[in-house]
Amino acid sequence: MSDKTEQILTLEKRWRCEESISRRISVSPVLTTTGRLLLLLAKIALLNGCSGAPSLTIAGAYFPAWLACAVIGVITTVIARGLMASTHLTTIIPFQLAVCSAIGVLVALAVWLFWTVH
Repeated sequence: MSDKTEQILTLEKRWRCEESISRRISVSPVLTTTGRLLLLLAKIALLNGCSGAPSLTIAGAYFPAWLACAVIGVITTVIARGLMASTHLTTIIPFQLAVCSAIGVLVALAVWLFWTVH
């Protein structure tokens, strides 16, 4: 036999061996009925929020409510920074950027929570 034929036979044997191993090992997990039911309930729960984004009308155009909440949060951050600077809390409180940003995020999330809850 030639070298080429031996290489082909070796590769064919190796391929058959790998094929038989892959048949014995199940790669995909099998879900039970309970698992399928839980997965379906999780999908339904996650799709509950897909009803549409709340919006507000400004000058005849619809703007998303999250944008207004973000603007309120940024304004709150600037006001918090101004109050910290005017009361000289900047010398006492470390990480002022993180503190002011956290105040703005908390206010924005509170506005979103109270505004969009029906």
